[in-house]
Amino acid sequence: MVTLADIESARKTIGNSVFLSPCAYSETFSRLTGNRIYFKFENLQMTGSFKERGAANKLLSLTCEERARGVVTASAGNHAQGVAYHAARLGIHAKICMPVSTPLIKVSSTRDYGAEVILTGGNFDEAREEAERIREAEGLTFVHPFDDDAVIAGQGTIGLELLEQQPDLEAVVVPIGGGGLIGGIACALKEKNRAIRIVGVETARLPSMKAAIAAGAPVTLPPADTIGDGIAVRRCGDRTLPLVRKYVDEIVTVDEEEIANAILLLLEREKTVAEGAGAVGAAALLNRHTSLQGLRTAVVISGGNIDVNFLSRIIERGLVKDGRLLRLRLRVPDQPAALARILGVIADRRANIMTIVHDRSHYGVSLGESAVELTLETRGREHANEIIAALHQAGHRIEHVS
Repeated sequence: MVTLADIESARKTIGNSVFLSPCAYSETFSRLTGNRIYFKFENLQMTGSFKERGAANKLLSLTCEERARGVVTASAGNHAQGVAYHAARLGIHAKICMPVSTPLIKVSSTRDYGAEVILTGGNFDEAREEAERIREAEGLTFVHPFDDDAVIAGQGTIGLELLEQQPDLEAVVVPIGGGGLIGGIACALKEKNRAIRIVGVETARLPSMKAAIAAGAPVTLPPADTIGDGIAVRRCGDRTLPLVRKYVDEIVTVDEEEIANAILLLLEREKTVAEGAGAVGAAALLNRHTSLQGLRTAVVISGGNIDVNFLSRIIERGLVKDGRLLRLRLRVPDQPAALARILGVIADRRANIMTIVHDRSHYGVSLGESAVELTLETRGREHANEIIAALHQAGHRIEHVS
């Protein structure tokens, strides 16, 4: 099992190779969660996630012969970029097997760092099988994304930094995929201060660590899609499970809507971009899934590598949910000034029209009438309700398009 000494050694090994990420206080999230919240921004690492800590430590531990032969790994993206970036720095050839569903930004970034990318399989497990085949066939060193002592120790350096940046910490919330991140951090923190509470967060669609703890051994869950693709691991690690059982106090899960809402809130209030896996800790606290209350709590924002097209969909969906983006369909007489009267009501309520469609043929309209579909930008749910009420009062028939 990884020890505190291993983690302290890893910190010396990776030295200046990895950015000392900030751990900043959040007034907004403190107010919303009932805890004193500090965010550890691992999304600010060179490759956009914490993964390069473990990758750097593993690669620096290789012998000259192993470096000359090269390395291979499998990853949904963040570990791939960490290995690619540090392998290039050290002059080591790296082959990365990635699932075909990996977000494009992670694939292109991995290639840009100099690695040979092999898109294979529908999920991490299938990509790992191909990486294992390549390792056997070509004699490469396999760099496991989480179930490796050197990798776990590298991730654990975050725990040492947290204690230095916030010495009075009472709790830490950490995402869980395979368990390497939380295993390393929990070991570092608990061996220094047993009173610190460690809470892990998984996506409800793939709670592989919770399942393993319940079963007493790693179990393989059925495949599932989740926006927390960075922690979409069907089977936790053999080496990480004992660390989690020994050091982690609580494991909770969050659903897809909760993750999406946390991504949006982090972007809007904290001005930071978090991917799904990176936002699960914030999601758990916002939705009161943990037992933490009134504690000085660090939340690890583990990564920020999210596809911008997907991020735009999350933003739009969030605006709709908050009532800040409102779509209405009205049936009006097909006569002069009918549309002008609608627009006058909206203008009086100071809403902004994003799109407008005037249709005489669809939506079941009768002869002599037309349908008008509007997308409005509002100040929120209360403002949206005011607009709807004003349109009703003006005699318009309204259908709210969800």
